[in-house]
Amino acid sequence: MKNCDAVIFDMDGVIFDSERLVLECWEQIGTKYHFSGIQEVFISCIGTNKVKTKEILLNHYGKDFPYEEFSREASLLFHQVTDRDGLPVKKGVRELLEYLRREQMPVGVASSTRLEAVTQELKQAGLYEYFHTVVGGDQLKRSKPEPDIYLMACEKMTVAPERTYAIEDSHNGIRAAYRAGMRPVMVPDMLPATEEMRGMSVIVLEDLLEVKKWFEGIDK
Repeated sequence: MKNCDAVIFDMDGVIFDSERLVLECWEQIGTKYHFSGIQEVFISCIGTNKVKTKEILLNHYGKDFPYEEFSREASLLFHQVTDRDGLPVKKGVRELLEYLRREQMPVGVASSTRLEAVTQELKQAGLYEYFHTVVGGDQLKRSKPEPDIYLMACEKMTVAPERTYAIEDSHNGIRAAYRAGMRPVMVPDMLPATEEMRGMSVIVLEDLLEVKKWFEGIDK
């Protein structure tokens, strides 16, 4: 690929169709404890790490919100499902990664999920070997939409942010990549592309197969 040093992926909502499952788990636990408006709060948390998620929940429900218990039960429910069924891989993931491998393009992951979970999930799906660098949200203090995680990933890969594409689905993720000075490519999952997102993104595409076609097109 011309004029490009690397491609860095978000994970949840980009590589895995995991965000809908997380929401279902949140809703089940929320119903159990009679917390209303879970979906609205969840939308605000998409793309953020555990610390930021806790902050959002406590701000919404109050300081008495039992975050640790809620998080533990939702996580347990999530892993019960994924241990049984595995995480569904998004359309076009393998095709895009194979294309980037053929192009000898360095590829990384910058996920708000903690590193241990990111590594485990990528390995379970047989995708880990594609990535040169994997960064998790627990490796730094500030969450997306701050640019820190993308800057860390670029530093680890020794690439310039302005010559690196970031593939994101969430508004917080696009903001983070944009603030890092990267080239954001949005592939919407649960959140549509707003005017703000289109303004920050190089392009908005329907799925990763479309991303592959677009990369092939700009490479000519």
